[in-house]
This record gives sequence, C-alpha cells and structure tokens, in this order.
Amino acid sequence: MKRIRRAAAVLTAAVTLFVMTVPCYAAEPVFPEMQEISEETASFYTQWKEKYLRQDPYITSDAQYYVHYSDEEYSGYSIAVTVSEAHGYGMLITACMAEQDSGAKEIFDGMYRYYRAHLSGIGPNLMAWQQEDNGSAIVNCSGADSASDGDMDIAYALLLADSIWGSDGAINYKQAAVAMINDIMEYEVNKTDWIIQLGDWAMWSEEGDPYYAATRASDFLVQYMPVFAEATGDDRWMNVYESTYAIIHDFVAEYQTGILPDFIVKDDTGKFVPADAYFLESEHDGHYYYNSCRTPWRISMDYLINGNEDALTFAETITDFMIKDAGGDPWEIMAGYTPEGESFETYNDLCFTAPFLVAAACTDESGWHDAVRDVVLNYGEDVYYGDTIKMLCLIADDGAWLVPESGGAMDLIGDINLDGRVSVLDAVLMQKHLVCQTVFNAGQMICADVHADGRVNIYDLSALKGMLV
Repeated sequence: MKRIRRAAAVLTAAVTLFVMTVPCYAAEPVFPEMQEISEETASFYTQWKEKYLRQDPYITSDAQYYVHYSDEEYSGYSIAVTVSEAHGYGMLITACMAEQDSGAKEIFDGMYRYYRAHLSGIGPNLMAWQQEDNGSAIVNCSGADSASDGDMDIAYALLLADSIWGSDGAINYKQAAVAMINDIMEYEVNKTDWIIQLGDWAMWSEEGDPYYAATRASDFLVQYMPVFAEATGDDRWMNVYESTYAIIHDFVAEYQTGILPDFIVKDDTGKFVPADAYFLESEHDGHYYYNSCRTPWRISMDYLINGNEDALTFAETITDFMIKDAGGDPWEIMAGYTPEGESFETYNDLCFTAPFLVAAACTDESGWHDAVRDVVLNYGEDVYYGDTIKMLCLIADDGAWLVPESGGAMDLIGDINLDGRVSVLDAVLMQKHLVCQTVFNAGQMICADVHADGRVNIYDLSALKGMLV
C-alpha cells in the first residue's frame, strides 16, 4: 500500500527522473526535461569507456569494474590504479548513459561490486579512497579511509540506478544508497558547522582542530543535498545545504570573482577562509587549483536542476570574471588562480576549462558558452582527470543529467528499513524500537507511524502486522 508522506516534507515537491518539479526555494530550472544526448557526447563516451573503464583481472566471477586513473600499468611493483572519486564519476557516467549503452547495467553492477569490495575501514558503507594493483590483487592502499566527494557521487548514482532499473533484482540500489547517505551524514559531516568534512578520517578530530571545520569547495555537491534529504527523510541535509551556500555566498561577496580555493578552513573569528599553503596537499591549498577547478560544474548544477538563485549568482559571477580575465578566449583559462582572481600558471588544462561549460549554461553568455564547448570538444588527447570531467560536463550541458525519482522507500508507510517494501523485517525493527533497542531517524518515524497520530507505539506495530497479513 503506497501512501504519500503525511508530515511536512523537506522539499515541497517531488523529484522525478526526467522532470524536476521545482522545490519551494527555487526558481524555474533551466533544463526542466531530459534532453537527447548529442552525437559528440555519445562519441566521446565510447572513447572514454574504451580508455578508462577496466575489469578487475583478478576476479574470476561476478565481474568488478573500475575507472583506471593512472598513467602506469603494473610492471613488477605496486601502482595506484583508481580512487573513490574516479569510481563515483564512473558510476554517474554509466547511469546517465544507460539509454545509449545496452551494457550499462552490467557495468554499473560490476562497479557496485567493486565499491563493496573496497570499503573504508571507518564508515562501514563508505569507500576506501584509493586502491593499488600489487600483481595478484587490487587492494586498498594503506590508510583505507574515505573521501567525501567520491562517496556522495556513488550514493547519488545508486539512487539513479534505482530510478532506472528498479531495486527488485540482485542489488537493492535504493537500500544501498540510503545506507551510504546515512553513513556520509554520520562520518563525513561536521555537525557543529554543518559542512562536508574531508573524509571519514576527519570525524576523529575535535572542535578547534584545524581539520574539524575544514572542507573542500569541490565537495560542495549542493544539488545532491535536497535529494539526500528526500531519500532518507533526514532533514539535517538541509542544514548542510544552507551552511554550504552561506560559505559560497561569503566568498562570492568578498572576492567578487566566484573563485573558491581548494581547501577552506575556519579562522579564530569563526570565519571560513582559504587554507594556508600545505594545509593538506600543496602550496596551492588556498588557491583555485586541481580540486576546486570543478566548482563551476558542481555548484552550477543546482541552478540547472533546481533553479537555485544562489547557484545562479555564483555561476554568473565566475563566468563574468573568466570572460574578462581570458579576454573572451576560453583557451586563455589558466590552470590556477588566487581567490582575488590572479592567475599563477601560464598554461591551460581541460579539467579547468570544461566546468566553465556548465557555468556558462546558467547565463545569457551564449557566445562564450559556445566557444567553451568548442574548446572542450576539440581539446585533443588528455588524461583521466580532464577527460572524465569533460565527459560529465558534456552530459550536463546536453541537459541529460538525471535526477532520481522520489518516492520508493520514504513514501511507503511501514517500510521502516527503507528497502522499498513492507516486510517482516520492518516489524522486527518496530519491536526493537518499542523496547528501546534501536532509535529511528526522522524518516523512519514517519514510515513507522502507521496510524498517522504523530506517535509510534504498540498500536502501530499491531497495524503493521495487519498489513503483512
């Protein structure tokens, strides 16, 4: 028995796979309906898949697939072959190209199996951030903790898979997605500032520690956050959404460039500021570099899909800045800037250029958009990072980026374990809750309130058993 949630929803409208009904916080989306994949994007997908998609050669049954991100091959010594970031990208691409590729489900399921074979040592449903080929197996590298953006992409891709293929087969995509989203909230969200942390390893830091309130601008996957709230019934995702936009707004207002640094930390006054050099990776940790180069794509997606006006302001600001700085020539987009907008490199790079295609799609700068697309399509041979970001940005620019269906687990009264159906497992969970052996989150409370009286008690358990009979 399917019923619409009775409590006030986190979003006031349903999210569908092909049409996005606009939430109350949004203006009209730019791409209200899914568009056709262009010939250029379809052709590049074939190239991308042939070059980067690999099958684990050491697994003889139930094939596992991953995205090979290294320029090296195993030749007698261990080499890193992929990271969770690449794996999330691969799952997103495969899901979005499912209508073009009859083998997409087989690949996606193999990527799911690879993810489950390489879990973090901290968050039980999160992915270890890096793997290596040691000549006899592909194994997690030392320090098998997670990276937040990879986990968020994988979880979102699993929601897409549920919408595309359903969760009645061998893999319950929806259940896997919800478990992962709940772990992201548990292990990768700072619940003082409500920001995405750098990975599940940061959960061990305490307030006042420099890593506790540190975040990556490239992890500002704002378009996902309302979807995660809807999928899990956990309205804390909207706290993360609002806090993330507060940081974006402050940087845009202060620097007037739209440029966000790779790493952002909280100073002694409580203000979020660019990190110092060598905070985590390099001398450019406080600059717009090889992490934050993705932000024109990542943040702008929330305008293209949800019509968020703050995302539009960001997209317009960074587009205006870059048109002026590059003199209207996308080949002059440099591979590194300070937040003030000063370039410190003298070369371009596809991973910096391609995201401006998505930002430009939010604006009225059609000439600039077309010029950027021409550069992206004709950039020539590149490496995993640039080619994969190009693939994702072309999908977005085609208007073919998918949004998962709402409904399913969270709309089904009695479905307490969020697996998309009402079963005896839900009754067992209800019994444990009533004797204080488990605590329900907000979404579970809604599904458990079978009598719709705002309480969960023995009468709801009795009604649930009646539903099963």
